[in-house]
Amino acid sequence: MTTGPLGQGISTATGFALAERMLAARFGKGMVDHRTWVIASDGDMMEGVSHEACAIAGHLGLNKLTVFYDDNEISIDGGTDISMTDDVLKRFAGYGWATRRIDGHDPEQIESAIRFALRSRKPTLIACRTIIGFGAPKKAGTPATHGSPLGADEAAAAKALLGWTAPHFTVPDDILVPWRAAGARSAGAHRAWARRHAASNQRAAFDAALAGDLPPDYTTAMAALREKIAAEKPNIATRQASQMALDAVVPVVPEMVGGSADLTPSNNTFVKSMGVFTAKDHAGRYIHFGVREHGMGTTLNGLALHGGLIPYGGTFFIFSDYCRPAIRLAALMRIRSIFVLTHDSIGLGEDGPTHQPVEHLASFRAMPNVLVLRPGDAMETAECWDIALKHKDGPVLLVLSRQAMPTLPRDHGAENLSARGGYVVAPAEGPRRATILATGSEVALALKAREMLAAEGITVAVASVPSFELLDRQDPGYRTEVLGEAPRIGVEAAVGFGWERLLGADGTFIGMHGFGASAPYQKLFQHFGITAEAIVAAVKAKL
Repeated sequence: MTTGPLGQGISTATGFALAERMLAARFGKGMVDHRTWVIASDGDMMEGVSHEACAIAGHLGLNKLTVFYDDNEISIDGGTDISMTDDVLKRFAGYGWATRRIDGHDPEQIESAIRFALRSRKPTLIACRTIIGFGAPKKAGTPATHGSPLGADEAAAAKALLGWTAPHFTVPDDILVPWRAAGARSAGAHRAWARRHAASNQRAAFDAALAGDLPPDYTTAMAALREKIAAEKPNIATRQASQMALDAVVPVVPEMVGGSADLTPSNNTFVKSMGVFTAKDHAGRYIHFGVREHGMGTTLNGLALHGGLIPYGGTFFIFSDYCRPAIRLAALMRIRSIFVLTHDSIGLGEDGPTHQPVEHLASFRAMPNVLVLRPGDAMETAECWDIALKHKDGPVLLVLSRQAMPTLPRDHGAENLSARGGYVVAPAEGPRRATILATGSEVALALKAREMLAAEGITVAVASVPSFELLDRQDPGYRTEVLGEAPRIGVEAAVGFGWERLLGADGTFIGMHGFGASAPYQKLFQHFGITAEAIVAAVKAKL
């Protein structure tokens, strides 16, 4: 794990501790039985995400999580009293944690606190009162030691005060020998675990889970889902299609664990067979995160980093802003966190501009290592879930609609067309005079415009582009097949930043140019000019 941004380490640790409980419930304590230890700072305690994640940990009773809080009362700007007067121990006690305050420079108190944590039935916070820069005669206990080197003179004075005489980059034997002994003392425990692992009838499942492999039944379940969608051609919102996908694959992929930030009925993220994880029942695979989007994001990252689980979490797309730092770190670490982000555009309607994402698709497409998927019907949604579950190289954002949309008139064969990022959903029935590119709910508008143009003898192709990133990875020949060489029109109910990579310098974009408004979604699309008629006019203007 990489931390860096304050609050991320302590909050991701909630996911580590939760993963241990979930996997122990599945495979038994003989296979999974470890603790999670954290060293956190005053800054970590100030960051809001630590409040969210630690409240989750307390609520879920994650008693094998222990945090050493380095309470040195110093921040970059000065003493922490200039900005922080809350009682951290009382706050954590309110979360349901066990707490203890100690002298962080006293080894006996540290050992006693560790024993206290090992006995605790709650997560434990050990507040260690320390002196920052301990031993530095002029800078100890001051902000000068917070993020800057001591300097040669102060370092030499500190060594003299502490009685340190060893040369640079040398660890004396009286420290090195016991340190190496400490490192070796768990070898016996590891050998015992290896014997239990070798004898376990769950060894294959355990190893496959840690490897991140999907079980053999997954392929059959996904194929059956695709056949069902092809036969029924449901005209439903992609968030509802996502529920169909989860209902199909969650029962056969026990590694999948999910949750929502208090939007389960809207995100469609719960499958009844999962059960709910609680402080008393660790067998559940669904987590109620509450209105804590950032804490949910960091917990998902911890679950993914731990291994053995494939985590997903849901919220409205607009509230991805509340968990963006966690998504960014997931991208930086290239970990397998899945974010189910519904209510993806002005298509959500009357909730208005506070809830209507317009800049979010562009901003996440600009973030390295993030795979953004915006499917245009039920089949594409199933395909996007298939992509997400097989993707191990970074976070995946499933961007889903609130409103229903028709089934696209495409080949429903075995190939996952969305896996290429884009494909021609309706070819030109004659010379290809233009290509209309669209994502999500706007693909249906593009198809309607194609029909209107065909009635006037203007033949155009329509391409669905569920993922810019995946289309970028295709060979030039395939990209030309999809994009065409005729004028290109892009359609998306979002701002157009980034579309130039598909449309080229001469393309035309139809979408949003500001915030949304509150009205039924049909009126909003009309008001903002995202219509089949507008697409027709744009095509004609290019001819």
